[in-house]
Amino acid sequence: MDPASVQTAALAGSVAHSMSVWSLFLQADVIVKTVMILLILASFWCWAIIFEKLMRMRRLRRQAEQFEEAFWSGGSLDDLYDRIGDRPNHPMSAIFIAAMREWRRAAAKGAVGKSPVQQLSARIDRVMQITLGREMEHVERYLSFLASVGSTAPFVGLFGTVWGIMNSFQSIALTKNTSLAVVAPGIAEALFATALGLVAAIPAVIAYNKISNDIARYAGRLEAFAGEFSAILSRQFDDKAA
Repeated sequence: MDPASVQTAALAGSVAHSMSVWSLFLQADVIVKTVMILLILASFWCWAIIFEKLMRMRRLRRQAEQFEEAFWSGGSLDDLYDRIGDRPNHPMSAIFIAAMREWRRAAAKGAVGKSPVQQLSARIDRVMQITLGREMEHVERYLSFLASVGSTAPFVGLFGTVWGIMNSFQSIALTKNTSLAVVAPGIAEALFATALGLVAAIPAVIAYNKISNDIARYAGRLEAFAGEFSAILSRQFDDKAA
C-alpha cells in the first residue's frame, strides 16, 4: 500500500473515531457541553415524571373504581366514612370525607333540618370543590415541566448548534483549511446538540398531551361524583326538614 493510501486511511479512521457520540461530547466547546448536559438531565427528569404520572393515574383510576363500588353498594355512608377514617388515600375519598365531615359537623350542632337547605348544601358543595381543587393540584404537580421542556428544548438545542457552527467557522478561519477533517467534527457536535433537544422535547410533548387528557377525564369523574354526592345529601336535607 502506497504512503498516500495509508495517510488517507489514517485520516478516515481519525474522522470516524472523532464522530462517535462520546468523542463529539468531549470535543465540544464548554457552552455546547453545558447545553448537552442540561438537555440530558431534562430528558431524564421528563422520563421520571412520565413514568410516575402514568403509574399514578393507573392507580387513581383503580382506587376510584373500588371506591365507587363501595359507595354505590347500598351500604351506610356513615360506615364508609368510619372505614376510611381521617386518612383518605386518593382524591375521590378525600372529597367524600370532606363532605361527610361538614355534614357531621352540622348534625352535631343540630343544624341539619333547622338551617336553610340551600345554605348548608352550598357550604358542602364549596368544601367539595375546594378539596377537589387541592387534590388536583397534587395530581398535576410537575406536569408544567413537561410542557416547558417540550416547548423550549428544541430552541436550547438550536442554541448549542449555532454556537458549535460558529466555532467551526472560527476553526476554518484560523487554520485556513476547509477539509472534512476540520469541518466535520464541529458541525457534527453542533447537530448533536439539536438532536438532544429533539430527544428531550418529543417525548415530553407526547406525554404531556396524553397525561393532560387523562387528568382532565379524571377531574371530570371527580366532578361528576361530587355532583351526585351533593344530590344525595340534598335529598337527605329534605328528609330531615320534612
